[in-house]
Amino acid sequence: MSSAPFRELCTLTDVDTDRYGGTIDPIWTIGKKVHGGAMLAVCAAAARRKLRSGTGPSAQLQPVAVSVDYLGAPDPGAVELSVEVRKLGRQICLVDVNLMQGDRVAVRAAVTLGTLDVDPPVHQLDALTSMPAEPPEDAHRYDGSSPLGKVVNIAKGCELRLDPTSAAFMTGGQGEPMLRLWARPFAEDENDPDIAPLFAMMAGDISPPVVFNRGMFGWAPTIQLTTYLQRRPAPGWLRVMSSSRSIGTRFFDEDHLILDSTGAVVVQSRQLALIPQR
Repeated sequence: MSSAPFRELCTLTDVDTDRYGGTIDPIWTIGKKVHGGAMLAVCAAAARRKLRSGTGPSAQLQPVAVSVDYLGAPDPGAVELSVEVRKLGRQICLVDVNLMQGDRVAVRAAVTLGTLDVDPPVHQLDALTSMPAEPPEDAHRYDGSSPLGKVVNIAKGCELRLDPTSAAFMTGGQGEPMLRLWARPFAEDENDPDIAPLFAMMAGDISPPVVFNRGMFGWAPTIQLTTYLQRRPAPGWLRVMSSSRSIGTRFFDEDHLILDSTGAVVVQSRQLALIPQR
């Protein structure tokens, strides 16, 4: 096992001027499907790499928003990413990215790049920090002996803990469509100032589907996902809170709110997904 698996995921090679190659290891999957947040992070890495091939202020920018549409589910392995710069500015740049496998486009992404916040938040709801900064001893571990550990392969590439008090489905019960988790990259990934932000963006899709708490089990494919990155996360555990405002008979929405170890909001995301089909 690599000591920096997320950096390897986001490491790209030049194919030509506007095309990069990458490899998605099988650990970045849920079951047999490549994890949507991992693909979002790779698209963000491709957009950033394109800007860094130039000079000037834009070469220093980081992805601050990524909006992706999932057209298909690629297999783990080799992928290519085509990029097109839509706007090249001093403060904001826009880059379109297509993640492809063979001749098939699997993900279409619109990436906005800008300058991350570095100062403490001017305003933030105090209630957001009610979640403990670190997982307690009884937090659920995604190991090979647990039902989630057997499916959530991404837990092999990072540290994941699930709050058992929020996950009624783990004991056969039902509850509100809200879950709480802790996520942390491995040390080398956490200490890399370019990789830690991409990991935080990936974590905007890291929760089990919140509809599990309503007794709706199975694959809940994401249709569209938009993720915002506000700052580079401080070292330590990320606090992940996922919730749904609306669950229909075909679709549901799911929000992620992610705080770093200092209690600052790092990532927010919203997705539209399909209800699992029995």
